[in-house]
Amino acid sequence: PAAVPDTLKELVAHFGGQGVIGCGFPAVVQQGVAKTASNIDTDWIGTNAVELFGKKTGCSTFVANDADAAGLAEVTFGAGRKQPGVTIIITIGTGLGSGTFVDGILVPNTELGHFQMHGDIAERYASDAARKRHELSWKKWGGRFNEYLQEVEKLFSPDLIILGGGASKKHEKFFDYLDTNARVVPAQLRNEAGIVGAALFAEYHQQDTRA
Repeated sequence: PAAVPDTLKELVAHFGGQGVIGCGFPAVVQQGVAKTASNIDTDWIGTNAVELFGKKTGCSTFVANDADAAGLAEVTFGAGRKQPGVTIIITIGTGLGSGTFVDGILVPNTELGHFQMHGDIAERYASDAARKRHELSWKKWGGRFNEYLQEVEKLFSPDLIILGGGASKKHEKFFDYLDTNARVVPAQLRNEAGIVGAALFAEYHQQDTRA
């Protein structure tokens, strides 16, 4: 935690930033505090990222779960725009992140990569990192990921599933192996969704603060 805000400060200085900052963060985030640490150092647990980043940069800072941020971008500008009902975005990368929306309204911190599958958390079974780690073919991994999506459907019965993150850029390699009730589409903003969503999150919360 001590090193990350130093890098953030450098980024802000590079771009001449003086306004509000939005950050997508790979953890459950409640009132600016990181509550989990699946793919980051466990020292982050209990750290107030909002205060840490804000103090270092001198800017008002707002922090959201990274998949929630990506989903916010997609329901605002991308594949989930004007989508009624339940929309779930799954970000596929080192882990499996998730953002859940009901009629475009965020239900934060769902972290659907962390429910149990085969005696471990789902992301260790079906993430892109798991594909690479176990040297799985796209067909073999597609079967695993489809199994994961079917578990998501059992829990939430989504109307639309949006697939984002790094692996979404190669969706044509595994979409044929997916069999779901919900419509499944790639994220339109691809890997930029988290950046766009973080900015939106900051803008919305700054407006709330002013109000």
